[in-house]
Amino acid sequence: MHGLGNDFIVVAGERELPGDASDLAVRLCDRHFGVGADGLVYILPSERADFRMRILNPDGSEAEQCGNAIRCVAKYVYDRGLVARDEIAIETLGAGVQRLKITSVGGKAVRVRVDMGEPILRGLDVPTTVDRTPVVDHPIEAGGRTFRFTAVSMGNPHCVIFVDDAPSFDLYRWGPLLEAHPLFPRRTNVEFVTVVSRSHAVMRVWERGAGPTLACGTGACATLVASVLCGLTDRRATVSLAGGDLFIEWSEADNRVYMTGPAAEVFSGTLA
Repeated sequence: MHGLGNDFIVVAGERELPGDASDLAVRLCDRHFGVGADGLVYILPSERADFRMRILNPDGSEAEQCGNAIRCVAKYVYDRGLVARDEIAIETLGAGVQRLKITSVGGKAVRVRVDMGEPILRGLDVPTTVDRTPVVDHPIEAGGRTFRFTAVSMGNPHCVIFVDDAPSFDLYRWGPLLEAHPLFPRRTNVEFVTVVSRSHAVMRVWERGAGPTLACGTGACATLVASVLCGLTDRRATVSLAGGDLFIEWSEADNRVYMTGPAAEVFSGTLA
């Protein structure tokens, strides 16, 4: 399945995360010797919600949350009749229980609106080593170059950097250096962002444990929050990623971030 090209191997039917899940993620996510994916996602039972989601990155590490993956999970359970409602709740590792609203056509989910929760802005909780709230326009040096970043957690850490031309920015050079920078004790996702207007930003992402991907839902949410904190966009905006657009809203009424976007199923099969 994929959300805007951010693709996942989605596994259902297990009761708990298998003990070899990390090794499986490394093997199966390999695009040359495995199925190929940006992550391995398990749909598990939950005592707190309709379902529980666990996500393994291609390097075997576990992600706390993923906005594109959770839309895929919603589509999977809705399309197969595992839920009979268009509003469901999914438990995540890093962002607690998240609530989703499904828009369907012909009994199939086509778009999902996700309540991504309140952004975490205290630097030590993102986490970074910077003891400020919020961490906005903070200098960071990597590879002989100084950037300025804004730190946001959407259940997982993000380092948002505004640049002149995000689509042509060299992710492969700067992404790994910033992901593993000492300012981020649990590493970080890195977003390079160009603001086009008050209602539109363009983003490219280097994902922690995965590298460049076509889209990152939590990254798009972090991008909007950072753009608002820096006075660059309004609280409702379209964030354009390499794989397509997400609509993000940071509500003044409840301080929660809402993400709306598509999910698609590509193929299904049985692992031998």
